[in-house]
Amino acid sequence: MTRLSVNVNKVALLRNSRGSNLPNLVEVAKDVERFGGQGITVHPRPDERHIKYSDVPALKAITTTEFNIEGNPNEKFLKLVLDNPPHQATLVPDAVDQLTSDSGWDTIKYKDFLTDTIARLHESNIRVSIFVDPDEAMVAGAKAVGADRIELYTGDYAHQFHADKAKAIEPFIQAANEANKLGIGINAGHDLNLDNLQYFKQHIEGLLEVSIGHALITDALYYGLHNTIQLYLRQLK
Repeated sequence: MTRLSVNVNKVALLRNSRGSNLPNLVEVAKDVERFGGQGITVHPRPDERHIKYSDVPALKAITTTEFNIEGNPNEKFLKLVLDNPPHQATLVPDAVDQLTSDSGWDTIKYKDFLTDTIARLHESNIRVSIFVDPDEAMVAGAKAVGADRIELYTGDYAHQFHADKAKAIEPFIQAANEANKLGIGINAGHDLNLDNLQYFKQHIEGLLEVSIGHALITDALYYGLHNTIQLYLRQLK
């Protein structure tokens, strides 16, 4: 079964909007695991508009499943990760002012940088995943720089899904086949939801993990957090 890692950024965003500790991010993360979530994902950004750097030690301390920290591997981010080693670090090429992650690494252009960065993380026994577009060359590049996994950026899949789901999934099937051939693990994330998740899971061989935040937290407003997590888990069976 593909693991469900819940991104709690939007919980932190809601908390920050009032400058208080409501909702309590740590307690929500505990509940995510208690309700069946198989991992906690955070993506701190330079402006700390949702997850704050100070949230990371507290979340690491209580996570009993898998802790995944995403972000652009600048020195501040790397210090955070190395000071609070997660099970997995997901490297994302975000610009400083970027609203959301909407493209993957050029693993060929940034080969030297990624190779050095991944080696530093591996020294602390941190599994490394690289955010990539569904491009076989970028998948091969991720393997070449030493990544343990790729995380397929699924925004384009989600945007095209209702118009032509077979066409939308095709490049992801090809990228996954390349990853499986090379022996690199496959994660996925961005705009996956209750409408498109099951179809994606059914067509991507070897899908190890999905990271879902915005859609899941939105659905929780209607269905409740416990029920929502169960609904997402059901799509992954």
